[in-house]
Amino acid sequence: MLKAMLGCCKVYISESRNRAALAAIERAAKLFPEAALVNKFEDEAYNRVGYTLVSKLPPEPISDSCPLRGAVLEMVRAAFDNIDFQSHCGSHPRLGVVDHICFHPLAHASMDDIACLARSLAADVGSSFQVPTFLYGTAHIDGRTLDSIRRQLGYFKPNSSENQWVGTSVPESLPLMPDEGPARAAPNKGVVVIGATPWVDNYNVPVFTTDLTVARKIAKRVSGRGGGLPKVQAMALTHGENTIEVACNLLEPCKVGGERVQLEVERLAAEEGLAVGKGYYTDFPEEKIIEHYNNICTN
Repeated sequence: MLKAMLGCCKVYISESRNRAALAAIERAAKLFPEAALVNKFEDEAYNRVGYTLVSKLPPEPISDSCPLRGAVLEMVRAAFDNIDFQSHCGSHPRLGVVDHICFHPLAHASMDDIACLARSLAADVGSSFQVPTFLYGTAHIDGRTLDSIRRQLGYFKPNSSENQWVGTSVPESLPLMPDEGPARAAPNKGVVVIGATPWVDNYNVPVFTTDLTVARKIAKRVSGRGGGLPKVQAMALTHGENTIEVACNLLEPCKVGGERVQLEVERLAAEEGLAVGKGYYTDFPEEKIIEHYNNICTN
């Protein structure tokens, strides 16, 4: 007997305050009940929400019968129908209404299965909604990284005071040619980035300061890019009053997890005379995602 292949998709929407828009997006996901919504993470300060969906994959994941692909496509449709990128503001960088979609293989699925699914979705998103769509990870022919796309599109540079991103933040004429969709970005939609990678954990550590320069220094020293922890990406983001978070992507969480990041941020903050709060994950770990999916399917 063939063992079931599971796919996971994380969908990041640039909105958390418009309840009607989020309700519409979640109704869209429910059109495909075989794709279970196993987690939702909202952040008011960032004005951002992340959805995690899991489903079994058919033998041909790119087919119209794939519930994960169908659910995500309808969520994207609902997001574009209900959110105007020009009216968005928050303290988290973003490139569009649907800022980021990432696929991960679970259980017996392969990276090839997931990459095909990501490419198929990107083609649909680009053509159906006329949105510039960029691929990364194994979904891209050269395996380019998510952060390389973001750097070229100016993702990390706030366009307003107090480390805020307000309204449309990408130029209409893009400096990078998209893989799917038009070469120009509509101000009300922005662009979409879609990728396929092994599992990634997100771990954020609050540092009690308003000094963004110092917080950025800590984030750089934590990251692998800055000579810190391997396979860790980090940035400093304002998070409410008197707090800046060191927000981290853990690209190999089995080797460098949240506990190690926590200790390193505490050490570096202490050198600057700053206090640190307890960090948190924005989603369940991989094994818990599978467990939650199985519980939903059996209840």
